Amino acid sequence: MATLEKREKARRSEVVNLRIEPNQRDLIDTAAALCGKTRSAFMLDAAYQAAEETLLDRRVFALNEEQWQAFNQALDNPPAKNEKLAKLLATKSPWE
Repeated sequence: MATLEKREKARRSEVVNLRIEPNQRDLIDTAAALCGKTRSAFMLDAAYQAAEETLLDRRVFALNEEQWQAFNQALDNPPAKNEKLAKLLATKSPWE
């Protein structure tokens, strides 16, 4: 079991240092305490969530002419029949 713990710790051994104002640190510490997390865990979770949202929220993407034509063709054509999707959409939600 100790070997597994060492491997886990080794995978998470990167250090990120930040300089912050005392009032910012106090606010983060208060929020972290309310969530039952350490300052580091709270900041890591918040940064990770912000990074995911930033990447998922990209609305502008560039296509070359060939890609643009393929994209438009895909939009213009009717979708392929998907029986599994039709079954899923016909299934009642657990809260209904």
